[in-house]
Amino acid sequence: MQYRRLGNSGIQVSVLSFGSWVTFHNQVDDDLARQSMQAAFDGGINFFDNAEVYAGGESERIMGRVLKDLGWARQDYLISTKFFWGIRDGVNMRHTLNRKYLMQAIDASLERLGLDFVDLIFAHRADPDTPIEETVFAMHDIVASGKALYWGTSEWSSDEIRAAWEIAERHHLHKPQMEQPEYNLFHRRRVEKEYARLYEDIGLGTTIWSPLASGLLTGKYNDGIPEGSRGSLPGYEFLTKSLTDEEKLERVRRLQKVADQLGCSLAQLSIAWCAANPNVSTVITGASKLEQVHENLKAVEVLEQLDQGVLAEIEEAMS
Repeated sequence: MQYRRLGNSGIQVSVLSFGSWVTFHNQVDDDLARQSMQAAFDGGINFFDNAEVYAGGESERIMGRVLKDLGWARQDYLISTKFFWGIRDGVNMRHTLNRKYLMQAIDASLERLGLDFVDLIFAHRADPDTPIEETVFAMHDIVASGKALYWGTSEWSSDEIRAAWEIAERHHLHKPQMEQPEYNLFHRRRVEKEYARLYEDIGLGTTIWSPLASGLLTGKYNDGIPEGSRGSLPGYEFLTKSLTDEEKLERVRRLQKVADQLGCSLAQLSIAWCAANPNVSTVITGASKLEQVHENLKAVEVLEQLDQGVLAEIEEAMS
């Protein structure tokens, strides 16, 4: 396993990480979550991603129970959670980054996870109705209290990230250290273009999600949406259009030929391609089956094969 600094921070994250979105509670019970997290940990993964909103808090509860059962030393792993959507009704508790919500949300997440602190917290989306100053001060106070070690953003624009960073700089507060954007072969502009100046200017790290484009880049949707897949789950109907886009599927079929030449799976190639970007600190992977964890871990070996020639072939297949 490779380890990379999270932007210009001192913390190092495994280049592949393990996330619980969609899978925990919806597809994965405690037993499979325990097996999957242990397999990931044994493979060198040290970062496990979660969020308050995943399965309405149940994802955090499952991860908390698993961590207690596994008994890992706390210094050996990193845990994240994210706030914005909210899971409790109330005018100040949904779709917000106001101070009241954030200060209560961190306590609730720690209780569900069974932890004294989390390593990373994210503002899960930007909140146009709350002054950025209020959010920055609240996130700083959470870090200063020791309930989190670093804070960052998820799916914020470059202007919003820079504004938050400059507010923190001006008031000598803990700055946003990382962003969690979607990044894959079909979704590239934000990571490669919009954030380009931020990597050097403010030392932004990235913990990218959806490296397989919700499974599209595994090839399993080439002949329709199979039963039991993410695309067939209730509540995820919004993925149907993308997963059945014939133009995208044709690119996936061309990409399969590159994977075949390297002797790897399409999923491994797609994950490795994300990790080949030096501005990607870690690639968050997920799994609904134990064998998927083992398969994804092999992407580290594929990464070593991605020279300029192979990367050019990938670009051609996706054009």
